[in-house]
Amino acid sequence: MTTNSNSSSTNSVGTSVEDLTKRNVELIRELEEAAKRERRPADRIAEAIARFCGSMKFVWVHVIWFGGWIVFNVIPGVPHIDSFPFTFLTLVVSLEAIFLSTFILISQNLDTRITERRHHLDLQINLLSEQENTKMIAMLQAIAAHIGAEFGHDPHLKALSEQTEPERVVQQIEDRDER
Repeated sequence: MTTNSNSSSTNSVGTSVEDLTKRNVELIRELEEAAKRERRPADRIAEAIARFCGSMKFVWVHVIWFGGWIVFNVIPGVPHIDSFPFTFLTLVVSLEAIFLSTFILISQNLDTRITERRHHLDLQINLLSEQENTKMIAMLQAIAAHIGAEFGHDPHLKALSEQTEPERVVQQIEDRDER
């Protein structure tokens, strides 16, 4: 009974893992909504068109349109707008492909900008976490030294106590990629 009241009071304060992750999910959602609100009207239109073009509704509209066009233009005894080999239909489809690819590229560019912002945010949070961890190791070493605790000669501990230099890590990655 006591356990339930403690866990419920913990949940009401918002300190459970579920509460923390819920808060994080909400913060990320708010960041993504803010990014969507910053889009220009042209970006919104391009994204809507690209979303429609990537749907089965788009496929069915084209199946009906192309099928109807072809059937109408091959029926004997009916005046044809675009006889076989359907030159006008080819022109229309080519123009549509040009515009659709442009809309898709615009939409992908927007997605790329949002993804780059997410990566930059991840990098900043990771760097901050690394700095916090380095500081915590230093504090734990100081506490251990103060109380006289021995933690041996751990070579990893010394390395992890040093500040990470992102420039050196980038250089290591570039050196590795050159091989």
